[in-house]
Amino acid sequence: MFGSIVYTDVGLIVAGLALLIWGADRFVHGASAAARNMGIAPLLIGLTIVAFATSAPEILVSVVASVQGEPGLAIGNAIGSNIVNIGMVLGLTAVIRPIPLESATLRREMPALLAVSLLTVSLFLDTRLSRPDGIVMLTGLAIVMIWFVRLGIRSAENDPIKMDYEAEIPEDVSTKMAFVWLFVGLGVLLIGAEWLVDGSIGVAQSLGVSEVVIGITIVAFGTSVPELAVSMVSALRGEYGLAIGNIVGSNIFNLLAVMGLAATIHPATVAPSVLSLHVFVMVAFTLVLFAMTYDYDGKAVLSRLEGVALLAAYTAYFAYVVAQNI
Repeated sequence: MFGSIVYTDVGLIVAGLALLIWGADRFVHGASAAARNMGIAPLLIGLTIVAFATSAPEILVSVVASVQGEPGLAIGNAIGSNIVNIGMVLGLTAVIRPIPLESATLRREMPALLAVSLLTVSLFLDTRLSRPDGIVMLTGLAIVMIWFVRLGIRSAENDPIKMDYEAEIPEDVSTKMAFVWLFVGLGVLLIGAEWLVDGSIGVAQSLGVSEVVIGITIVAFGTSVPELAVSMVSALRGEYGLAIGNIVGSNIFNLLAVMGLAATIHPATVAPSVLSLHVFVMVAFTLVLFAMTYDYDGKAVLSRLEGVALLAAYTAYFAYVVAQNI
């Protein structure tokens, strides 16, 4: 019985992740094409719609988990995804190809990510995410969205990230087909999120570990696959602003939208280990990324050696979590 339950749940996780990956791709494709057809500037699309859409797997997993009374899975997914995005995604991308940080727009986003991360820590200090905490996060999300719009409007014409988004946002998709892909992607994302949540809860119960741990490991790794694909392909094409901008925007939305929705739908008590280890690691990775990409000498770059360091740190953290819980 134990084996059959685990195999069934693992099957749900794998199928759910596959649907999330495909659905996220179609959702981003449809949303960005529809916005472009409506005359929205590519940079504004990239900073707002694409950044939000690439976090759609995490957001929908958060909503489904919270509705099912498992906010720990949602919280673990948000924290774990941010750690995966910086440690594994950016680390692996930089190992394959160093990432120069040439975009002034992106350099302005980095302090915003740091501020949002510290806001999250402050809300965790009482070891509970309440509904007012969730409302604070969602209000912060609205403020960040407005700031992104203003940032996009003020950006220089020759900003590299503007040209990256210009090249990547589809031009040859009709408005009708864009909305078809938007709704198809959203529907597939919902199904994938439900399967992933159901499978993750089953595995957690079978192995006797908390949903937070499953969210930080399996779910976070899986929902970050779209970011990994976008960052690696962008770096190989020389679209470096998009490679790292995708991660910065996604991490901001993960904290404000994913955890904000989770707390608003189902307030939760946070396990002490979340604050003492996982949130600490997330903030540490964010601080390290900020330091690595700070423009000390006019040549800010995420080097191959720094990529190896990020990847090694993430591997050590992941191995520690697995060894302590499974």
